[in-house]
Amino acid sequence: MSIALRQHLRVSLQHRLSSYLRLTPPFITTRPLTTTPTTKMRLPYVANPPPTSSEAEQAIVDRITARRAPRPLQPLDLTLLHSPPVADGWNSFLGAIRTQTILPADERELAISRVAVCNGAWYEWHHHAPLAVKAGVSEGEDGMGVVKRQEPLLIEEGETKKGGLNERQWAAVCLTDEMTRNVKVRDGTFEKVRGLFSEREVVELTAIVSLLYPLIGERNGTGPDDAAH
Repeated sequence: MSIALRQHLRVSLQHRLSSYLRLTPPFITTRPLTTTPTTKMRLPYVANPPPTSSEAEQAIVDRITARRAPRPLQPLDLTLLHSPPVADGWNSFLGAIRTQTILPADERELAISRVAVCNGAWYEWHHHAPLAVKAGVSEGEDGMGVVKRQEPLLIEEGETKKGGLNERQWAAVCLTDEMTRNVKVRDGTFEKVRGLFSEREVVELTAIVSLLYPLIGERNGTGPDDAAH
């Protein structure tokens, strides 16, 4: 997928969701950290277990439940299940991202964690930063501390600011930062990424960053220590 097409799809999806749900402030934000705590989804959850009106809808719930097992259905699931077909497609997409991509786990979790930082989605940070550490990223200031910085991460500043991150990890978080904050990725950043990642890996990294769930999770805008539970 070309970078221009990805940008178009991302912006189009953001605008359609924001317009449809008529949410203020916008449903999806690319601002750094909000100062207004949002402790729950802006839509109510469906009941749990989710009510269904057909065998097809029950099959969707069963598929999502199976993918989440042994964990229960998550807040995102209970929000998306207002529309079972959308929840089903989302579940398949997430399943592919989690289990069928070749992008290393450290780079995948760093990207998700950086989206969380850029959007103040500390609920997602709490869940994905430990996965990055488990995949080998240092938990200290030279590792996850770099990812947790509030200021934009610029790829050309890597020599002084990437800490203990390797070249691919730094490139992944910088691409993530620009996609999340600005939508448009600078040519220099993309060329650096293109030189370090295969075409398949570029597609997978872009798809991961484009996921919406870090942007609509619970407890957005509270703080990294308030979202643990």
